[in-house]
Amino acid sequence: MTESPVEPLPPRSRRSRHPSGARTATIVGAGLVIAVALVVLAVNLFGSSGPNAPVAAATTTTEATTTTTVPPPPPSPVPASTTIATVSGPLPFSAQPGGPPVGTIPVGSWWGTVKQLPVVTTADGWLQVRLPQRPNGLTGWIPATSATLSVTTYGILVDVTNRRVRLYDSGQVVADFPAGVGTADDPTPLGQFYVMVVEKPPSAGYAPFVMGTNAHSEAIQSWEGSGDAFTALHGPLGMDAAIGTTGAAISHGCVRMHSADLAQLAAVPLGAPVVII
Repeated sequence: MTESPVEPLPPRSRRSRHPSGARTATIVGAGLVIAVALVVLAVNLFGSSGPNAPVAAATTTTEATTTTTVPPPPPSPVPASTTIATVSGPLPFSAQPGGPPVGTIPVGSWWGTVKQLPVVTTADGWLQVRLPQRPNGLTGWIPATSATLSVTTYGILVDVTNRRVRLYDSGQVVADFPAGVGTADDPTPLGQFYVMVVEKPPSAGYAPFVMGTNAHSEAIQSWEGSGDAFTALHGPLGMDAAIGTTGAAISHGCVRMHSADLAQLAAVPLGAPVVII
């Protein structure tokens, strides 16, 4: 039996130090890098709109709508219009429409025979009107046939806290003035009143007129022996500097105004509302 000769391996060359498998892996790796780079370049150039690009799910965006509710402006403290009942004589009034008389609208030196009374409401041929005498806020019902009616859009607001007088026309402020109002000891009465009388000024300090209301002082029962104490709007009585532009608490309950400001109230008729807050 003879043995097959074994051919010896040839000596290694320095060029064959890396086997052929490693060289192939290097080439493949380089190819992958190039392929990835080409894909990235294609995406950057053409986006994802290619034929095999995945389709993005449709997205619906609903914009939130915020509704802001603007509250209505507060009602005017002075009515936009007022019906005025002109009556004459010592007219009886009732506590309810058609009811028996419970009192009489007085005739006196302050009121005169003819009076202009604001109408609060009406019912079945009767008028509820504000009355001139005490107590403050007194109203009564009179027959509609006893009155002649008219309408005014003017009204006055006296703001005791802020010491202002505001003239209203049709429910809107048309003029705003500083005022001297009552002190803590003799406060200006609050409530719903009206222009009861307009008189000539007794002296220059009251100029140009005295506008008396049916608001009776709650602290003074009789002013200088007159038998009553009404709240009036009149001139400054030498207190212009104290009234200034911001008003002041300086009176016995009346409302003092700069003469030029008071003059702007001349168009307000008898019976027009005077609201004191």
